Parts: sequence; structure tokens; C-alpha cells
Amino acid sequence: MTSLRSDITGPPAVEGRSKRIWRRDDGTCVVELIPSLRSYTFDRDELVPATARLRLDFYERAAHALHASGIRTVFRERLGETTYLADYVPAPPFEVIVKNRSIGSTLRKYPGLFPEGHVFHPPVVKFDFRIDPEDQPIGEDYLRAYGVDVEEFRRIARECNDRLREWLEPLDLWDFCVIIGSGANGDLTINSEISPDCMRLRDHEGNSLDKDLFRQGAGHEHIVSVWTGLVGRLPA
Repeated sequence: MTSLRSDITGPPAVEGRSKRIWRRDDGTCVVELIPSLRSYTFDRDELVPATARLRLDFYERAAHALHASGIRTVFRERLGETTYLADYVPAPPFEVIVKNRSIGSTLRKYPGLFPEGHVFHPPVVKFDFRIDPEDQPIGEDYLRAYGVDVEEFRRIARECNDRLREWLEPLDLWDFCVIIGSGANGDLTINSEISPDCMRLRDHEGNSLDKDLFRQGAGHEHIVSVWTGLVGRLPA
């Protein structure tokens, strides 16, 4: 692995709950993941040792799978246990969520509309405005007025969904979220992490393999054990 520790000796340009970012002069950045898990709905916000490494284990493989299918991500290479090199792509103030089944916000915000686990054909794609303490749905006309090519964002999200579902079989991807930004040349690129922290993933018995474990009150050791087993099942 390339060593770029000298690039991250100063304060980060961006620091959030889940990662720190150091920008570089060549249009790239060094990203360090923080082992934090947070659930606004269940009022739980904790540092869970080892989860940053496991998130990056998953993301590194997912990014390679997407790249092999021609889907752009910012990921370039892993630098260390919890750090990686990425293209620097500014994040817009909204995220894109793909729902293959009704779960999470679908049930909370639209009670009674669909039963839990209802299968969507085709998958539902929605947009949320990123704001603390809880992201909020945003109408697509607002996004168009903001200058967003909504249909292109939806196309990229669905292509990402198709590839991830294929890559993760026989596991069942219920939903996930991504952030899509515009790179220096104008190409739309997935610039967010793809990991159990930002998706719902079930095994053939319906067991959660993602952050729902944390939402449901699981202890740190159990979460790390399940995520370790998940990474061990991923295609190389």
C-alpha cells in the first residue's frame, strides 16, 4: 500500500461523525474513517472499535466491483487500516436512496402504505436533503431548480443497485444510500462510502448484517463479529 501519512499531519479540511478528509494539491484526498455508528431514530451514537476497518474492508471490495462494471466511484486505493486515497469530489447537500423493499423511513414516514419487507418492482429511488438531526425527503422539482439532472442521478443509482445486488448474492440488499457528486470534468461520481453502515442487508434467514444491529441495540462485540463474518463472505 502507498504511504501518504505525511499528507495527513495537519488538521483535516473536513471532519464529520464518520470520517476526516485531507485535501491534496493533485485533486485527490486522503480519507480516514472514524469507528462511529449513529442512529437518530433510536437515539444511539457511539464509537464502536474495529467498525471503521470493517467498513473500509467492505467498501474497498464494493468499489472494485462497481469499477469493473463501469460505475465511477472516488475510491482509488487503500492506504492503511482505516485510510484510503480518493478523488476529491464535493458532496451535494442531498443523498440518493434506493429501496428494494419497504423498511426504515418508508415505514416510519408513510405508516400503513406498505407492509414491512414489501418488494418494490422496480426499486424505489428517492432523494433526501442532508441536514441534522435527521435527513428529510426533498421534492424532485426542487432538485431540478437547483440544477440537478434527476433522471441521470436515478439511472446511476439503479445501475449501482443492480451491480451490488448481483455482487452480494445470495445476500439480499433491502436498501442503501449513496451521495453522487460532480467531478472536475463534470462526470457524476459516487463519492460516498458503500458499507454496512449505509445499507440494509439480510441473509437467507432474514438476519440483519448491517447497522440495523446497532439500531436494534446489539452490543459492540456482536456487531463486530457479524460484520467480520460478512466481510469474510464477500467475493474477492
